Amino acid sequence: MSILNTISLESNKKIKINFNGGNLSSDGGLLLIKEFAAKVGLIKLLKKLFKINDHTNSRIHTDSDNLMQMLYQIIAAYFEDDCADKLTNDPVLTSILEKEALASQPTLSRF
Repeated sequence: MSILNTISLESNKKIKINFNGGNLSSDGGLLLIKEFAAKVGLIKLLKKLFKINDHTNSRIHTDSDNLMQMLYQIIAAYFEDDCADKLTNDPVLTSILEKEALASQPTLSRF
């Protein structure tokens, strides 16, 4: 008996289907929120105008990125900074913010 782990489609060899479960998230609705924020210009406005007078140049996460992460977390009912550690590699939030990993709880608390 053979076990089927991955299937390649005949029509497009780049698409592969596997049955490993993958990264799951229940926050798919945030994709619509991001689309709305982009359409009304909120994301561009925050990136352009939102700055904090912090002279630390060694930060990975910008002020506008931290603000957007906090807004998305609140919209998704993650009201506390402590939730950021559990969401660090969440597939939806990392995709929305276009990052490999989110800001951690200490980073958001300092922000």
